[in-house]
Amino acid sequence: MVQRWIVPEYGDTSVYTLVDAEVPAPGKGEVTIAVRAAGVNPADIHVAPGDPSRFPVGVGFEAAGVITAVGKDTRIASGAVAVGDEVIVYPVRNAWSAAITVPAADVFAKPANIGFPAAANLLLAGTTATEALDAVGAKPGETVIVHGASGAVGVSVLQQAAARGVRVIGTASAANADLLRGFGAVPVAYGEGLLERVRAAAPHGVDAAVDCVGTDEAVDTSLSLLGGDGARFATIAAIARAQKDGLRALIGVLPESMAYRNDVRQEVIDMAADGTLVVPVAATYSLADAQAAIARLATGHPGGKLALIP
Repeated sequence: MVQRWIVPEYGDTSVYTLVDAEVPAPGKGEVTIAVRAAGVNPADIHVAPGDPSRFPVGVGFEAAGVITAVGKDTRIASGAVAVGDEVIVYPVRNAWSAAITVPAADVFAKPANIGFPAAANLLLAGTTATEALDAVGAKPGETVIVHGASGAVGVSVLQQAAARGVRVIGTASAANADLLRGFGAVPVAYGEGLLERVRAAAPHGVDAAVDCVGTDEAVDTSLSLLGGDGARFATIAAIARAQKDGLRALIGVLPESMAYRNDVRQEVIDMAADGTLVVPVAATYSLADAQAAIARLATGHPGGKLALIP
């Protein structure tokens, strides 16, 4: 029996409950992982609303830990596996747990140069960023504007764009300007006059736009910069606006996005392994203190990724 967070019923994050749960032994094609860190993502605080018939459900989509048991005739996604191996698992349904038994196909070897808190926050944001850059067709030598560039997905986009030879104009608060510069972007403060500031920062124009913040300002500015053509625009946040205006929204639960992100998991891990991609971790919390992590994340300005440590 281990401790695990669940959503027992319809409601907001106040209904999240820490319970004792049994961890089944792994069958064929499964492994059991002692969780060393669980990622904390905005998606984790939007679990409760929905169809009441599906409750209870676990919380947490990604984790990193150590293999404690291996099912018969089982290999993980990145190859052979043995008890004691350090691994990353994504996607998973109940990462906020002390231990989990999961399909081996979603488990990858953790690079030795990445700590558990960073590894537990690598793949959800990292694969989303890869999808966003590919969705807008970002090419070497081009300029892309990234709205909400200081957030988890935005920071990953900045690093992956730099690795592709793509120049980035990143919007964020003035307080995060140095953070953006550190990842190779040209920072521009959001707010009144944004369009003029971006045009000044990119006198030769902007080729594509990635929206990670979801405001009308971000969408309108992007379309103005692209001459009203949304073909090279994608958002991960302005879902309702995108559906209303026929713009491209990247939604992780849709089959095409799920398939894409699953396909690039190893690619993102390899970028982290060679130092191309880092995950800034702002703080860690004990598993029992998950509500404090939720409260910090809900401010919208956590300062980096958060992780739960069982």
